[in-house]
Amino acid sequence: CPWQGPFHELSVHEAECTHPTKTGNELMEILDEMDQTRKKEMQLYNSIFSLLSFEKIGYTEVQFRPYRTDDFITRLYYETPRLTVLNQTWVLKARVNDSERNPNLSCKRTLSFQLILKSKINSPMECSFLLLEGPYDDVKINPVIYHFVFSNENNETDYMALPIVDSVECNKLLAAKNINLRLFIFQIQK
Repeated sequence: CPWQGPFHELSVHEAECTHPTKTGNELMEILDEMDQTRKKEMQLYNSIFSLLSFEKIGYTEVQFRPYRTDDFITRLYYETPRLTVLNQTWVLKARVNDSERNPNLSCKRTLSFQLILKSKINSPMECSFLLLEGPYDDVKINPVIYHFVFSNENNETDYMALPIVDSVECNKLLAAKNINLRLFIFQIQK
């Protein structure tokens, strides 16, 4: 049974748990799902380890600060100050619930982010990057590797979901004065 919880709730769970009555086939399906999840995690970690062998790797602590727009309907955005990684200047932007009209009316919240290259470059710059929790936050983020080829004409990624574990974790982040994360950028050499 994959249930997890505090010890004082264990006896209630055991009384209500349906796993002891499942058939062998049903249990095998559950175990197969758990195996698939574990395989995906291992593939991700292997990808991260292979990125660590790249010649050009940079990382920095980033701090998103909230700001409001002057639009007719005020929307809440986050932005980092300019930062330097791999001798280039970057900015990260984030938005709540992908800029839906009234994110304050929803209790299910998400954050999406965008990486923007502010420097001018001589040739396209192919990068893999990921955001992880910073040293001063305890938010749970599932690592996801993103990939983009930056150029002077195409210098910003689309908005991508910040892979926060769940809406509760997202609300914890949004309740903080600032959002502190760690950005890793891996430049792919041709």
